[in-house]
Amino acid sequence: MNNGTDITINAPVIGVARHRLATDGNGVTTLVAFHGCPLRCKYCLNPHSLVRPEKARLYSPESLYDETRIDELYFIATGGGVTFGGGEPCMRSEFIIRFRELCGPQWRLTLETSLNVPIGNIEMLLPVIDGFIIDIKDMNRQVFERYTGMDSTRVIDNLRYIAEKGRAGDCVVRIPLITGYNTEADRESSQRELETMGYSRFDLFTYKT
Repeated sequence: MNNGTDITINAPVIGVARHRLATDGNGVTTLVAFHGCPLRCKYCLNPHSLVRPEKARLYSPESLYDETRIDELYFIATGGGVTFGGGEPCMRSEFIIRFRELCGPQWRLTLETSLNVPIGNIEMLLPVIDGFIIDIKDMNRQVFERYTGMDSTRVIDNLRYIAEKGRAGDCVVRIPLITGYNTEADRESSQRELETMGYSRFDLFTYKT
């Protein structure tokens, strides 16, 4: 769907991975990983995202749509679509909103995010995103700061905002056990706090260090 709006929003992309199953949301998905992240996690799973190289490949929403639409039949048949990750995809809110205008409502759009962005970014994205995969690290503010180098206020505010908007059921919250940073008791405490907000879908796992 193209409403004729002439918008040029380029974003540096690490890579585009097609035909993913059961890892990035429902159905057949294409993972689009952006450069750029506000966190500096001690066991970063994608360090390529932290520094944008001089020759990073730039996509516009239009060029990304042209590349991903080859799998449209798979997306529609399986309830899949495009998952935006990184890095931090919520830093690219305007890009993703424009991409939704191009692909229309039938593709499922998912964000893999830490939610460590201004709440305004989430307000913009909520109407166009179908699902969130949220890696919170830990709800304990001290653990979060020690592990990521950042304050967790934005994360908690955004979690509350999403829940208040009735979208907690569209989220899978990842609660990792991080060797040397949190404990099983910390993880259980995080889950209980999230449940009081209204979240019920969790992915519990252990980071490989």
